[in-house]
Amino acid sequence: MNKIIVAVVLAGFGAQLLKLIMLWFRHKSLSWHDLVVTGGMPSSHTAFVVSLATIIYLEEGVSTAFAVSLVLALIVIRDAFGVRRTVGEEGQVISNILTKLKMKTTTHFSVGHTPGQVLVGALVGFLVSVLIYLLA
Repeated sequence: MNKIIVAVVLAGFGAQLLKLIMLWFRHKSLSWHDLVVTGGMPSSHTAFVVSLATIIYLEEGVSTAFAVSLVLALIVIRDAFGVRRTVGEEGQVISNILTKLKMKTTTHFSVGHTPGQVLVGALVGFLVSVLIYLLA
């Protein structure tokens, strides 16, 4: 089987599984929404892209594919704890204002990640790729 695909899938879904386990221990219950929850510890987006860049580097060295995956990883990581975090915080403020004004609305917003959540996601992606490379 293709090591690149295996590493990326295991890292991304593994990070999402860790997030579900943490939610279970925190709330003692899960909902269908929790399967696709964004934000929280660890960042599965970051795990996906760091795993991709790492396994491509391990398989091919410094190549065009590695360069493209590295740029993609940097964009996704910056978005995870930069833009999406800011937009999520603004969404929370708007939701609080609407609640205080007693306006009934169904708003949904995603909170981005803290730098720590992104770091743990990156570690998950990196470690999974290294393990797949060494073991497969």
